[in-house]
Amino acid sequence: MKKLILLLHILLVAGALSAQMPKMPALTVHLYGKITDSLGKAVNGASVVLLQQQKDSATGKNKDILLKGAITKSSGEFNFEDLSVKGPLTLKVEATGFVVWQERVALMPAGLPGGQGGNTPPAGMQGAPTGGMPGGMAGMSMPTIEKDMGKISLISSNNTLEGVVVTSSAKPLMQLDLDKKVFNVEKNIVSNGGTALDVMKNVPSVNVDIDGNVSLRNSSPQLYIDGRPTTLTLDQIPAATIESVEVITNPSAKYDAGGGGAGILNIVLKKDRKVGYNGNVRAGVDSRGGTNTGLDFNVRQGKFNFNASGMMNRMRDRTTGTTDRLNLSTTPQTSVYQSNVDKNIGTMMFGKVGLDYFMNNKTTFSFEGVRVHGEFKPQGVLDISTDSLYSGGTTNSFSQRNSNTNRVFNGGGLKLSMKHLFSKEGEEWTADANLFGGKNTNNSLYVTDYYSKGLGSDILNTARQQTIGSGKDRFYTFQTDYVKPLSSNTKLEAGLRAQLQHIENSTYNYRYSDADGKYNVISNASTNYKNNQNVYAAYVSVKSSIKNFGYQVGLRAERSNYDGDLLTTGEHFSNKYPVSLFPSIFLSQKLKNDQQIQLSVTRRINRPNFFQLIPFTDYSDSLNITRGNPNLVPEFTTSFELSYIKNFNRTTTFLASAYYKHTTNLITRYIDTAINAVSGNQDLINTYINATSSHTAGAELTLTNNFTKWWDASTNINIYNSKINPAANVTAQDALWSWFGKMNHNFKLPANFTFQLTGMYQSKTNLPTNDNKNNMGGPPGQGAQTASQGYIKSFYSIDAAVKKTFLKNNAASVSLSISDIFRSRRTDQYSESDYFTQYYSRLRNPQLVRLNFTYRFGKMDVSLFKRKNMNSESMQTQGMQ
Repeated sequence: MKKLILLLHILLVAGALSAQMPKMPALTVHLYGKITDSLGKAVNGASVVLLQQQKDSATGKNKDILLKGAITKSSGEFNFEDLSVKGPLTLKVEATGFVVWQERVALMPAGLPGGQGGNTPPAGMQGAPTGGMPGGMAGMSMPTIEKDMGKISLISSNNTLEGVVVTSSAKPLMQLDLDKKVFNVEKNIVSNGGTALDVMKNVPSVNVDIDGNVSLRNSSPQLYIDGRPTTLTLDQIPAATIESVEVITNPSAKYDAGGGGAGILNIVLKKDRKVGYNGNVRAGVDSRGGTNTGLDFNVRQGKFNFNASGMMNRMRDRTTGTTDRLNLSTTPQTSVYQSNVDKNIGTMMFGKVGLDYFMNNKTTFSFEGVRVHGEFKPQGVLDISTDSLYSGGTTNSFSQRNSNTNRVFNGGGLKLSMKHLFSKEGEEWTADANLFGGKNTNNSLYVTDYYSKGLGSDILNTARQQTIGSGKDRFYTFQTDYVKPLSSNTKLEAGLRAQLQHIENSTYNYRYSDADGKYNVISNASTNYKNNQNVYAAYVSVKSSIKNFGYQVGLRAERSNYDGDLLTTGEHFSNKYPVSLFPSIFLSQKLKNDQQIQLSVTRRINRPNFFQLIPFTDYSDSLNITRGNPNLVPEFTTSFELSYIKNFNRTTTFLASAYYKHTTNLITRYIDTAINAVSGNQDLINTYINATSSHTAGAELTLTNNFTKWWDASTNINIYNSKINPAANVTAQDALWSWFGKMNHNFKLPANFTFQLTGMYQSKTNLPTNDNKNNMGGPPGQGAQTASQGYIKSFYSIDAAVKKTFLKNNAASVSLSISDIFRSRRTDQYSESDYFTQYYSRLRNPQLVRLNFTYRFGKMDVSLFKRKNMNSESMQTQGMQ
């Protein structure tokens, strides 16, 4: 069934390559200047309008229509931001007592649709290869163009302002740049009422497993928000606040070199700077009793823009699973079968406020504050049947473990930033500081009843274990970047960055004593630990083009240090890593017939995270005991990627990439044995070591289609193979060719209905070598066993959603979605080592139905061209975003 569905989808997409060409993607433009009289004095009350040339569908002739307008104040300045431009522009200025001033605005390089021959490329696009422009390929991304019109001097006279018409345009489904793919997810209705995890499930190239762990090309990527690393997790970010996701498979020298060869996922949050006020309220419920509510609000007046958003999600998760293990290292051997039902009742709250201060047209200061609160109460029932395999027969034992946990997390962050535009177009300086900190507490109680003959029979004895822990972290990032155009097609970028991280953690294990009638601490199973990890970096990058050939070369230097203290024993661990260099090269060549090839080579580093380094042993799950290794060293990855891009009949964008990654000192799982401090038995311990090296090779295909005005789709397939050269005395896992596919279809139906269908398929694949979890994850989940050899069986999943919009301007909408329709997103895996063989299966939240309601509101300033009010600052398309 799953292969038939995927095959039908591929045939459907392949057969639609001759569909109609969508309109050329819009440029994003920021245009500003100052209006003066002949003496250089600022003109107050001047009307500034920006006209865009478009073809009249009735007459077939070109005509100018209004794109945006503004009224100057005492400073004489005007400022147009976030313009969506698809044709030639004309700037027109009128003021009482002055002659009308009008001039064509040069934005596009020669040869582009709508461009003026001979125009110099604007600074915002200088250095971009010609092959990366819309004229070379539909769907290519366009950097924001910063256009300074300077001082515009008016000549005295009298004129009036003519009426004009307002229009708007939509964003493409996918945009491509030299070093990233941008997926616009605003219209994703499957993720309505969810979090960023639900969004990622529908982003091509990205795989989300049953535990919410995200992988990119079978590795764990770094998570960014608005171009900066974050300590927030995906389930702490509301889906409704996300505008787009940037998938950066091979990051350049501009980005943090951490994360190894896994790449970066950059979440771009929605920003709104419309004059006036606007926002939305939303609420929803799911079939398991979970609820979500949210509010977004934005208001802009004068030099200030204020925005705020908040959300609260109440979740009711349910997971079922089984584990069947044969322990080969015990005497006698034991066969253990577990059946578990886990429930997680929790609440997540997220709040954000922001303030922008536009000091003038060239300098902006911004402030943003974030607050996060989470409280989770996981509950689990684990039925255990153990057969002790003696030579003379088998002895059976039965037990049931009930676990109750309470976890609380509180975090907050501040972001201060500044952006300054110089007089020369494209020259700019930005600086920002990100501060984030959080505290967490957890309290877990495990009660295990041992039965004489089976579940429900007489209880022989009861064991009680309690784990109490707390922790806190502080994460500081300081960064500054400078961009300077060196010529009409060459741009220099440089920057400095410092990342400072401090983490503290304490965990105490207690065992109940019947004799004492109380819980006694187990000192050798408890720990109190803190560490600091600092990274300092500088980079320089040059981007340029020669006719149809574009290139970007960069070099990044990073130095880091790590120190940790195990306070319970007085042990100190530290590592200082000298300056390492991370070069990056990106080459792009435009070919005939709307084709382009790109080549990139980068070097990156992956530093071990806190939980991989901490020498604490987690005994909460007797079948999956974990411990960190403070002697780990970073791994280095060199990546090569060759891409081919083709536009078929101007309807479909096809991207094919072949990649190869080689890693030294790969951080991977390792199984050791040690005495269990809780039970006193010798048990298996999952820990980490540095392997000798590894390599990964693969090919990825991405296809975006605009079949008709009412149907678009995206398809992504990744075929990959990896091989690890392990450390001494570690058995190598056989390489296995695997593939991962994802599809997304969007349909615009009559009566303001839209329908979305998404699906994914994962073939049989090797167990992952390292689930780094964005450097902030905890110990591996129950049954992970990635230290051993084995595989994950193939599985697939289908999601669907429908949305209806109504009321004036479609201000309200209701959506209904269902995830994992066929209950097929099950994790089934087999693992083996010298110590055991194991079969493991889990299913989480199948057939989850969500119902969501959203209402958008707002009032734009529409009085610009009314003579009775000439004090309004600007006018914008009336409507909702």
